[in-house]
Amino acid sequence: MTATPPQPDSPSTPRVRRRAATTVRDALALIGLPLVAALALPAAFAGGGTRRWFGGRAESQRAEAQAAKDAAAAAFYELDTAQRDLRISVETIAAVDDSPAARRAAADFEALGHRIDEASHQYINAVDAHDLDRDDLEASAAARARTELARAQDELGRVKRDLDRFADGLGPLLGKAETQLARLAPAVERARRSLLAASNALDAVRGSGLRADDLAARLAALAPELTKLNQGAGRHGVPRTLERAERVAREAEAIRAEAERLPERAAEIDRRLVSLRTRAQALTTRAGQVEPVLSELRRRFTAACWQDLQPVPAQAAESVRQAERKLAEAQAARRDQRWPDATALLSTARALLNSTDEAVSAAGDRLRRLNAVQKDPRQEIERTRFALRDAQRLAMAGRHTPDPRHARPLDDSVNRLERAIATLEGRHPDYWHFLTETEAVRRTVAHVVARIREERGAGAH
Repeated sequence: MTATPPQPDSPSTPRVRRRAATTVRDALALIGLPLVAALALPAAFAGGGTRRWFGGRAESQRAEAQAAKDAAAAAFYELDTAQRDLRISVETIAAVDDSPAARRAAADFEALGHRIDEASHQYINAVDAHDLDRDDLEASAAARARTELARAQDELGRVKRDLDRFADGLGPLLGKAETQLARLAPAVERARRSLLAASNALDAVRGSGLRADDLAARLAALAPELTKLNQGAGRHGVPRTLERAERVAREAEAIRAEAERLPERAAEIDRRLVSLRTRAQALTTRAGQVEPVLSELRRRFTAACWQDLQPVPAQAAESVRQAERKLAEAQAARRDQRWPDATALLSTARALLNSTDEAVSAAGDRLRRLNAVQKDPRQEIERTRFALRDAQRLAMAGRHTPDPRHARPLDDSVNRLERAIATLEGRHPDYWHFLTETEAVRRTVAHVVARIREERGAGAH
């Protein structure tokens, strides 16, 4: 019996099979048919009972060749599936990461793609070269088919293993990319919510009668950024879109918070205006009391004790006048709701009043200290000597002789104190010089003590 020849347009003809094999990957993508099933279609369309089978060695070789064909088809399908899955990962990395490592991964994947194409062509050519359904298939032809199909399967397997190793190496890059992608949508949504909250806070402030022109300008400046966020990461890239979303959210949140604090800020400015005006009035009264203090200093002490205080009354009056002018400007800024200007002017007025307070207080403090030392200088002397003795004991602790770096300034301080005490002798002692000298001695002693403790602390470690 002879085999019935295939019809010209039958799917089992070699010409049709070759055309189907060369487009197998596109066919799989279009209809979603598994490769093994696709490759089995020609045999199915051949129809049952149309082929006459021959026994013996030829049929054995045919069966082995068919098994090799099925195994190669499965390897081809696995490789194709792995490549498709991995392409998604590589494209994900490329969309998020522009680092050298990411660019190198894309280039490596492209090189693997060329190897996959070569292995796939080798497989398809092996399938097209041998019609295992022929009734008159010889054993030698079946053996060649089995060998070529097995070789194609081996090459597909090698490329698949290389692809798997490449996929394993993508882990860190892919994890980083997926993390950024996971952050993207929430970050953009957070930015939008923050902008809406800032806009609502501004509306509420304006509804209370307060202006917030500077905040409104800052919010308007974010409009182009919102437009870019709405255009999406596909146009601007994931990293830049993520950074923009986070920056917009921070700025919008800051605007919202400042808008909500604005009523409290206005009330605080009002309170500071009242407080500083009251303080300026009190300093004007106190400045008027400096002249009597200076008169007593001039009458009872030498010129060196009070000459540096002579300009205080005039300087105090001028500083108070300057502070009052700044307060008037701050009031105008508050009325115009120029909040930053009002705050800055209040700070300037406060600094002027602080310096005036110190100058006015200095005159009364000078008289008090001079009265005390004139009455009994021994308290000041003993206070300074005690500091010196304490420093000397510390310098000698654990030593037979003190370190010259410590001993020399302490010895100089002892001599300086003795000279200061000597200035108290005579008909008109310079008490202020005495007080400034004892203060200088105590500062020097404190510096030596601090250095000794620092050096010993460093040595202990």
